[in-house]
Amino acid sequence: MQLARIFLLCSLLAACGDQATQSPVQAPGKPATIATRGLEAGAAILQDKPPIEALNAYLDGFHFYSGNMKAQMEAHHYCAIVNEDVIQCVIYDGNVGDAKLMGVEYIVSGKLFQALPLAEQALWHSHVHEVKSGQLIAPGIPAVAEKALMQKLVGTYGKTWHIWHTDLHKQLPLGVPQLMMGFTQDGQADAAMVVARDARFKVQSLEKRRQRADIAAPAIDPGADAWQHGKLLQLQDPTGAAH
Repeated sequence: MQLARIFLLCSLLAACGDQATQSPVQAPGKPATIATRGLEAGAAILQDKPPIEALNAYLDGFHFYSGNMKAQMEAHHYCAIVNEDVIQCVIYDGNVGDAKLMGVEYIVSGKLFQALPLAEQALWHSHVHEVKSGQLIAPGIPAVAEKALMQKLVGTYGKTWHIWHTDLHKQLPLGVPQLMMGFTQDGQADAAMVVARDARFKVQSLEKRRQRADIAAPAIDPGADAWQHGKLLQLQDPTGAAH
């Protein structure tokens, strides 16, 4: 099944009322006035938003800071297909109206990844374990549709930057973007974090692992997941902020 058709299916089948995940921070500032809300409502009705409307798939998974696996967080991805080999996602710290925009993830096929320079490949992470472990989920769609999506994602690679570090309880997007990575084997993701996510969405990662056992796991390109090879790539923050 083509990736575009899978994303369309996800958009049509996504259930309303998934368990809410709140943002861990509240941004400083005065509450929006009635006038501001009125302007927002008018814009919502009158303005076209093709890039936003193209975000047809919702994925929930986990990231950690490159060079610091102890700093882990849940990440809510809202994704749009660019073509059969490229997906782009915006990442939030929750799935409610006041969720904070944490960052972005770009996803490419194995074919495109292999053509990247080695220095560029080091910034990307594989998705095999995220898919096969059951930790990456597509909330609100039937299992058959989710599995079809995971079959497309298992051989892809992602480059992720987080800009607003709400996992560190920063009330504003302070400091510099940080490179994020994905887990590659059992025992890396904080078990309590995964259990809490599963309970909130009423899913079981272990059951999804079983359901995905027959998804073929392609060989991971050695250029990805650079942290496993001693390359702890990260931007140094000139503000001195801790990450």
